[in-house]
Formats: sequence, C-alpha cells, structure tokens
Amino acid sequence: MNKTVALHTLGCKLNFSETTSIGRLLENNGFIKKDFEEIADVYVINTCSVTDNADKECRYLVRRIQKKAPEAMIVIAGCYAQLKPKEIAGIPGVNLVLGAAEKFNIVQHLKELNKNDAAKICSCDIEDVNTFTASFSLQERTRTFLKVQDGCDYNCSFCTIPLARGKSRSESIENVLKEVEKIAAAGTKEIVLTGINLGDFGKANAGKKKEEDFFDLIKQLDAHTAIERFRISSIEPNLLSNEMIEFVCNSKKFMPHFHIPLQSGSNKILANMRRRYKKELYAEKVNLVKLLMPHACIGADVIVGFPGETSADFNETAHFLEDLDLSYLHVFTYSERDHTHALALNPVVPQNIRNDRNKILRNLSYSKMQAFTEQHIGQNRKVLFEAGNKNGMLEGYTDNYIKITVPYKSEWEKEIVEWIV
Repeated sequence: MNKTVALHTLGCKLNFSETTSIGRLLENNGFIKKDFEEIADVYVINTCSVTDNADKECRYLVRRIQKKAPEAMIVIAGCYAQLKPKEIAGIPGVNLVLGAAEKFNIVQHLKELNKNDAAKICSCDIEDVNTFTASFSLQERTRTFLKVQDGCDYNCSFCTIPLARGKSRSESIENVLKEVEKIAAAGTKEIVLTGINLGDFGKANAGKKKEEDFFDLIKQLDAHTAIERFRISSIEPNLLSNEMIEFVCNSKKFMPHFHIPLQSGSNKILANMRRRYKKELYAEKVNLVKLLMPHACIGADVIVGFPGETSADFNETAHFLEDLDLSYLHVFTYSERDHTHALALNPVVPQNIRNDRNKILRNLSYSKMQAFTEQHIGQNRKVLFEAGNKNGMLEGYTDNYIKITVPYKSEWEKEIVEWIV
C-alpha cells in the first residue's frame, strides 16, 4: 500500500507485545513504519483503560496528531476502544475504532477506510471474544515480551479488564514453544512471559492436546528452548504455587524475579476489592521466595484510595509493606471506572488524600529499591545489556533486576556480561 504508519502503546507489557505484532502485520502488507513523533499517513494508538489517566492520554495524543498531521488517519485499538467505542468515535480526528476482536484485522479495515468517512466502529460484545492471537515484541528492545494468555475470569470490584478483554484464554504449550523458537532465531536472549492473568494459563487453550497449566509451561520452556533467560511478568499470589517458587529457585533460565500483585495490606479492603486471597497468604509467598532465594527481586502492585479505605486501613497496608522483604512497589491511585462494583462502595476517599497516600508508598518503594540494591553491592551477577548508546552510557539489568549503568561498549550491546554490582 506504500503508506507510512506510526504506532504508540499505552499501558502494560502485553499491550506492547500486541502493538509490535500489529506493526509487523502492517509492514508485511506494504506499510512503512515510522516513529510516532514523525509525520505518517496512519497513526495507531493501542490503548489501556485501567485508569482515567490512560483515557485522557489517548485523547491528548489524538489532538497532537491532528495538529502535526491533519490529513492522517487515526486508529484507536485496545481496551479503551472496546469499553467506550462510541465515546472514542466522537473524538474529532478519529477514523477507526477497533475492539478486542478486530485489532488484528487492522489491515483489512484500513483497506476499506476513507479519510472523509464518519468514524467507523468495528467491535463486538465482549462475550463473543473467545479466540487467542499470539503476539510478541521483537527488535524494539533487548528482551521480548511474549503474550501467552489473555482475558480474565476474575471480577475484582475495581477492574474493567474482563469487560475489555473477555474471558481467560491462552495459547497451547506446543504453540508457545514454536513462538519461542522464532524469537530465539532472531538472537533474543530474554523473554518476559506476559498475560492478563498469567497464572491462569491453560484455560481454553487454542488447540491443546491435554490439560495444561502455567507450571507445565515454565517447565517446558526451561527444558526445551534455546532462550537463556525468562521472566514471569506478573502472577497472582493465589496462583503462585510453592512448587513454582521451588522450580524457579533451581532453574538456570528463570530469573530470580517475581512481580506479585498485592493491591492492599488490609484484609477488609482485599475483601471489598474481591481479591482471592488474604494478606497472610501473600506474606507466605514472599517469605518462601526470600527463604529459598535471598537474592530474589520481588515487586508488588498496590492501590491506594479505594472506597472505604480509612486512615487505619492505609496505615495497615503501609506497615505490612514496610515489614515485607519487597524490592519495589508499583503504586496506583484508585480511579473510578464505569460498570465496576466499586462505584457503589462508600465512603469515597477524597482525591487529595489518595494523592498523599500514593506519595507515601512511592517514597517507600524508592527506599526499598535502594536497600535491595545496596544488599548486592560487591556481588558478581550476570547483566543483560540493552541496545543503544545513551549519552555515552550503556544500561542493563542483572538477573535479579538491578539496573546497571556503565560507560558504553558496543561489544556489550544485547550481551550477557558478568558484572560486579
């Protein structure tokens, strides 16, 4: 088609893997890829809708595109597009809205699209979304994000993901291994396994030959692939079995790095969030990881300002996090989302208090990461360096996710190097 296209990702690692796969689809059909800051014929924004800020950022990006490239076509895909297609179609400048089932059919939709037509919505009821489309990032970064699972059968009271992505479904292990072979052939040394509810892998597998689960997957990846390093992007504490933790402890390929969502250190709030565990189980998982792998990095997601969260509830969370041997926190300020149960919960926490609590936990996260890094000073660890010269410096991460910055050496790009922290 000899048209240029620029793509942008909002949100999670899974979104990033999908965006790059959409980009490959477009390039394979004659589109020429451009940087998002450049002038292009078509702009594709793959959206997130976990928070109100993600929605606002999408609208901001559309306005920016209109100013710099008023003749360009703008395509909005992803979670926001599935949840609020009519709202997006009403944004001046948007030409095409692709829901969960249609984003990988983007080439056909673009062939049928005219700039002067009214915004076209291609979406369906989320209950009808039941297929799995494999996707992975490649070339853009040293490590590859590989989607092996999509959708979620949980119904946390604050979350719109089931409404945006549908029921839990995943690839078969056989097909995942084939995808990994492609990635390994491209010279990639590290794969991050991604999904919406990764530990739920195995449900509604595409073409599965037998019952499979996430533990089966990581064992097969460890034994039968050429990839040197794997990471588990995020896994629910109730789905992280002790056997998995022990397996990672003894694996040479799976890195000593866990990201385990917590959301709250108050059992009352966890219950109101409709989470499927109590804080005691969470502490058990963290303590087992650190018992078996004292050097392991453990991150957590936390939401502050959830409806009904009192000062006592927040302090309980803060003290719980202080006492746990965590390495860092991803802190989210609660954001009201349409069609969620949490909207009916009271009392609502004022926005300024939400922001204050966010700041407290972000400061705690900084302190924890500093302490974790200092514990490993002088240790010899393997670092996978990124590609690219950043002002004369080279960046990379140790096996246990400590960021290392060194003077640039071209021969170290995309290589695993022994390094004293």
